[in-house]
Parts: sequence; structure tokens; C-alpha cells
Amino acid sequence: GEPLCRSDFVDIVAELPALKEVSVTTNGTLLSKYAYDLAEAGLRRVNVSLDTLRPDRYQQITGGSSDALDSVLGGVCAAVDAGLTPVKLNMVLLSGINDDEIWDLVDFARSNRDVILQIIELMDSTGICENVDMGAVETMLRARASEIITRRMHRRKKYMIDGAEVELVRPIDNSLFCANCNRLRVTSDGKLKGCLLSNDNLISISDASEEEMHKLLARSVAMRKPYYTLGV
Repeated sequence: GEPLCRSDFVDIVAELPALKEVSVTTNGTLLSKYAYDLAEAGLRRVNVSLDTLRPDRYQQITGGSSDALDSVLGGVCAAVDAGLTPVKLNMVLLSGINDDEIWDLVDFARSNRDVILQIIELMDSTGICENVDMGAVETMLRARASEIITRRMHRRKKYMIDGAEVELVRPIDNSLFCANCNRLRVTSDGKLKGCLLSNDNLISISDASEEEMHKLLARSVAMRKPYYTLGV
């Protein structure tokens, strides 16, 4: 679910001062409203889901109003102004839908200070959607990059292109993606999810006490196993 829909989300962030870094991924529609309060509460940075800059496509992809795109773009600016930086834009590539907007998003990242574009390979476990050829995307970015940096995590590539920072996220068939994963997720119906691509190890945390929650978290971590195992 969208975290900023929770009326107590700012309070939740304020209760996590001991963590080294608190960040949030959001669809951005409410970010203008909460950016400064979140920064004051201790949030360090935000990731904003932004798959397109075109209102009609935004409506097609999200199912929301095409007018909401302006709210998202305003939220990105508000997050930068509030110091929730770097703001990372998550662009999931969808074949035949937004894969012709890569350079538009690169230009947007370039024109906005403290904004990084993450181009993300679609993780579709259903097989319904066709994946974009990420090798071709990588070749295209490499051709225009003045510098390429390989991050330690996942050996992920960062491309410096005319002042824009573009990161390519390729999780599919990538054993390093699993080997370096340190995430637990909570589903919208209150279940711990140890793997983004797997639903066979969900653990309900509904109505759990604080003591029970510690045990359930440990259990969820213990149940984790790599989805992609080649070379691990």
C-alpha cells in the first residue's frame, strides 16, 4: 500500500531515530503535503515511483487520474526542497508502454538537482508481461555515458550522462540480487514477505504483540532463500 495514506505515518517515522537510515518508497501523490514534516521527523530520503511523464500513460499504468501526475512531479520538487535527497525516481520499464521514454526521464533527472533515475527491470512472476531487452538498454546508456561506475551491491551500473545520474537495476536471473538482498516487506493485508517474487513464505503479523513481532521477524528472516541461485 501507499505509506503516505496512513494518517500516523509521520509519527511512525519519528519513532525510528535509532536506525541509521530511514527512507520510504512512495507514489508521490501526497509527497508535497508531507515532505517537510517527514524530514523534520527524521526521514532521510525518498524513492518515488515515476514510470512516465505523460498524463495519459500515467493513468494507463497506475489506474489513477491523469491529473495526479502533476502532484507527483510537485512532490519530487518538495522532497528535494525538504532535503530528502537524493530523491530516486523508480522507472519500471514496461514493453510497448513506456520504454520509449527513457531519455525523457533522463532529461528530467538532469534538470532537477539531487535527483537520480533508477531504470528497473520488470519483475513479473506471472509471465503475463513481456520484458524489455535490458541488454539493449544497457548498450544505449553506455554509448552516451561519460563515466560508468559499478556499485558493489549487485554489481549495479551507474551511468553519468550529461549531468544526470542513471542507475540500471537488473534483478531477473541475477543471483547477486538475491545474495545481497536485506529486505523484508509487509503486504497491504498485514503479512511479512521475505521475497519479492515469492508468496509461499508469508507470515501474518496481524494483532501480534511486540514480543510476538520480534519472533515473527526472526522467523521470516530464517525462512528466506534465494529466488535466483545460480552462482550463489
